[in-house]
Amino acid sequence: MEELIQELKVKIIETLSLLDTSPEDIGTEAPLVGPETGLDSIDVLELVMMIEKDYGVKIDNKELGMKVFASVKALAGYIHEKRTETIH
Repeated sequence: MEELIQELKVKIIETLSLLDTSPEDIGTEAPLVGPETGLDSIDVLELVMMIEKDYGVKIDNKELGMKVFASVKALAGYIHEKRTETIH
């Protein structure tokens, strides 16, 4: 799971072109979206598309998105859970 969290941090930086940000700058349990992060709804849409493309996991409604994007840890947990369901 820790590997997935680190991978997601790198992909978030790449997807959103956060040039002055390193993976260490993104808190694992810190809110991923909101005024403190500077990420907005356009950024979230880009992340949703990256997650669908790279992980084959859909985030198809706002309520789910709010839960999943609560933190990098929540996002990693959701991706891990959905990928595990697909395998079984």
